[in-house]
Amino acid sequence: MDFAGKRVGLIGTGSTGIQVAPEIAAVADHLYVFQRTANFAVPNRNKPLDPEWERSFKADYRSYRKQAQASFLGVPITGTGRPALQEPAGQIQRNLMERWRAGGGMPFLGAYTDVLVDRAANDIVAEFMRDRIRETVADPELAELLCPRAYPVGAKRLCQSDEYFAMFNQPNVTLVDIRSAPIESAYPGGLRTSAADYELDALVFATGFDALTGSLTRIDIRGAGGVPLAEKWAAGPRTYLGVATAGFPNMFMITGPGSPSVLSNMVVSIEQHVEWIRDCIGYLGSCGFSAVEAKPSAEDAWVAHANEVAYSTVFPMAESWYIGANIPGKPRVFMPYLGGVGPYRSRCDEVAAAGYEGFVLSV
Repeated sequence: MDFAGKRVGLIGTGSTGIQVAPEIAAVADHLYVFQRTANFAVPNRNKPLDPEWERSFKADYRSYRKQAQASFLGVPITGTGRPALQEPAGQIQRNLMERWRAGGGMPFLGAYTDVLVDRAANDIVAEFMRDRIRETVADPELAELLCPRAYPVGAKRLCQSDEYFAMFNQPNVTLVDIRSAPIESAYPGGLRTSAADYELDALVFATGFDALTGSLTRIDIRGAGGVPLAEKWAAGPRTYLGVATAGFPNMFMITGPGSPSVLSNMVVSIEQHVEWIRDCIGYLGSCGFSAVEAKPSAEDAWVAHANEVAYSTVFPMAESWYIGANIPGKPRVFMPYLGGVGPYRSRCDEVAAAGYEGFVLSV
């Protein structure tokens, strides 16, 4: 849609909203950003690649790929290897500023070993990021409204944008705080909050989607005995390795709940699952089996392990789509696996090497 010269409302300040807002603001007559929850964002710092760096990187690309497959997030990151709580305050600020200037979210959150597992360490990084908002946004009161405080940094998807916060210095951009004055209704030509009416030509919804499970439960998938997958997962998804679920023979999932999935480099994770499933199907055929199904006991053990790992971190402290908080009525279950891409890959390889341990193989 062409937003040029129009009055536009934007609902949603997650990854999509933060990416599209500056583009809309650049052409719209006026942009109203309806914010319920302030979000963290790091700069991208996109730039043309240095030809010499590109040549060197590609020359050793196979080594990089192996590092990615063994890494925590599926992207090799050089951190300090130290906890922030044992680092002098001045050194922390210097390290974080260096990464802030370089851009990108993963190197920023990976600077210290305790940022995603200790709230006190996380608060240091969060305050650094709030200071960057304060120094960017000219209006101090507006800057504070844009400073996230309700959850640890990284516990929601860490957004990236070079222009989002600076955009609020433009005279044609207004932040509408719908936490204090909620949206009451939409009507032809506008939106009404408990405090005011906003005349609009267009309304953009950047409110997310039913992540990790919606693409499966909205299909009428039925397992043994005709049990619908949506019924089995009524209290939250249950899987073995995020690749299979008990009671559904010969059904494989690619980056399903219970695997690193959205908290990893998705390309690396997708490739690992595709190759593992390929090898499993080959093994079944060569051994004369025609069916494979996760054991309930293996599924129970994996779910318990995934929960134990998740709740040792700061991630469950946020009302995020990682736990289904953006979908009314969806069970609050932390869905991705937080044990890391490398360790997860090793566990999958161990399962395969043991003749697909935890699965029932049948003719």
